[in-house]
Amino acid sequence: MFYKSSLINKIIKYGKKCGEKNFSPGYSGNISARYKDKMLITTSGSSNGYLTRNQVVLTDFEGKSLEKGKKPSSEKFLHIGIYKLRPEINYIIHVHAPYLSSFASAGKDLMEPIMAENVFYFGGIPLADYALPSTKELVDNTIKYFDKYNAVLMANHGFVVASQTIEDAYMRLELAESYANIVLNTYVLGAAKILPPFEEKKILDLR
Repeated sequence: MFYKSSLINKIIKYGKKCGEKNFSPGYSGNISARYKDKMLITTSGSSNGYLTRNQVVLTDFEGKSLEKGKKPSSEKFLHIGIYKLRPEINYIIHVHAPYLSSFASAGKDLMEPIMAENVFYFGGIPLADYALPSTKELVDNTIKYFDKYNAVLMANHGFVVASQTIEDAYMRLELAESYANIVLNTYVLGAAKILPPFEEKKILDLR
């Protein structure tokens, strides 16, 4: 886990995947990895889909860059807050994926139990209240949901997912974006059929 070069390679690899799937259009989004008692995070102004090794910076858990000339993402405190709250979390991906961001921008969460797979993997995806990006208010509004959930929509902003492995974080991102697309399609078709509470519980009991 704690090999710096390997972690940087993983961030670049999954950043490229985010770019290929249009989860991080343009300069949007950021990715980080826990590194011992520090953090590796993409630099300010970088693009997840086109990262180079020079666009990943080591910081401490106060948000201070430990590499001269490298400025960490402005959302660094969001990542730090999640790592501090959840010691078992090692990777965080923040993106502006189109379907997820559509729900976030419409002020709609993804908490209703519509598909068994998503109930199993997420339980639900709550919506954090809006705050100006890069502010303490945004951090406070968002990280409080990570006491129970591993993925959160950020109102009028985007989506953030955290996991023990970057592979799992990315797979959950793919799953969540597909789910948002499906839920949107159910609106077009008239409405989703919500699973009853006893069925939701049976799914959650499988975890």
